[in-house]
Amino acid sequence: MNFDLTEEQTLVQQTARDFARREIEPIAAELDKSARWPAEIVARMGELGFLGVAVPTEHGGAGLDAVTYALVVEEISAACASCGVIMSVNNSLFCDPLLKFGTEHQQREILAPTAAGQMLGCFGLTEPTSGSDARTMLTVAEKQGDGSFLLNGSKNFITAGPEAEHVIVFAVSRPDPEKPRHTALLVRRGSPGYTLSPHDEKMGIKAAHSCTIFFENVRVPAENVLGEEGSGFKVAMATLDGGRIGIAAQAIGIARAAFTKATAYAKERKAFKTPLADLQAIQFMISDMAVEIDAARLLTLRAARMKDAGVRHTAESSMAKLFASEMATRVTHKALQIFGGYGYTTEYGVERHYRDARITEIYEGTSEIQRIVIAAGLLTA
Repeated sequence: MNFDLTEEQTLVQQTARDFARREIEPIAAELDKSARWPAEIVARMGELGFLGVAVPTEHGGAGLDAVTYALVVEEISAACASCGVIMSVNNSLFCDPLLKFGTEHQQREILAPTAAGQMLGCFGLTEPTSGSDARTMLTVAEKQGDGSFLLNGSKNFITAGPEAEHVIVFAVSRPDPEKPRHTALLVRRGSPGYTLSPHDEKMGIKAAHSCTIFFENVRVPAENVLGEEGSGFKVAMATLDGGRIGIAAQAIGIARAAFTKATAYAKERKAFKTPLADLQAIQFMISDMAVEIDAARLLTLRAARMKDAGVRHTAESSMAKLFASEMATRVTHKALQIFGGYGYTTEYGVERHYRDARITEIYEGTSEIQRIVIAAGLLTA
């Protein structure tokens, strides 16, 4: 398999890297400290086409591919993981399912302006009592005589929820103790009965606001059903296949940032009258970090190429997400250790990467869920 980047992919990667270093990295620590929504960065990502990377130009996007998308997420996340996940959610969890399952009307009226960065979208699957076991969701969509749905329930930990114009909500549309059916609905912010909680106070990715969204008798028109009625779980799982590529790329960016800082510090800092980089214990740590980052990137690029080829990539996306997220925790842990006491302070920013890395093992499917998905593919083949 050829992993050489095309000229276009390399150009977009460099554009993203330059943008991240020039405009995001200088304010990343402030965004983390203040938990401020990075409105100016989101606007610039829209201008650069980064909020709809793999969406065709006729639908408002940049018309690129999943490999380019993964490369851009890595670059943005290396500067600021919060900005990286905002980009990932809009691309993977909102634009992608609209591109796959949306009607012509939905693609024209909702997908196009979202991919162009004129507004944002988010994804509502998780509930207060329904996380990894998504089939136990309690949010209900009751069909009305005119074909519309009456939506009641709540969704939590919704990244970009406080800022998004639309949310894809998954709800039980046919209750059944054994085999409930679910429907995906496009719900507009500000609809009567649509209420947002204050944004969550989190350990990391603090500038990527998330919240709980409540729905009390929210009427959703029939034209806002995404995919077929009753096929919501299929929409959700297909969406997460692609979303996990974005989170894997985010994890790689976080790890790379920590690795870069730790390597530079090891060359400058002296202990026992020699630079840390001359000590074999540090050399082994740096070597392990480099190998793991590269391995995670290759797994992620493989999954992205499979997505571009239009072939099933469920297991491969889970492998990439599983390895990359756990790698990011290990690499940031080692990076902080190389910095010693300074790593535990906010001066060098390594502790921010350490905190940001941890969430990648949890959202869009925990590491345990990834292992279940991978095993299912292997044992049913």
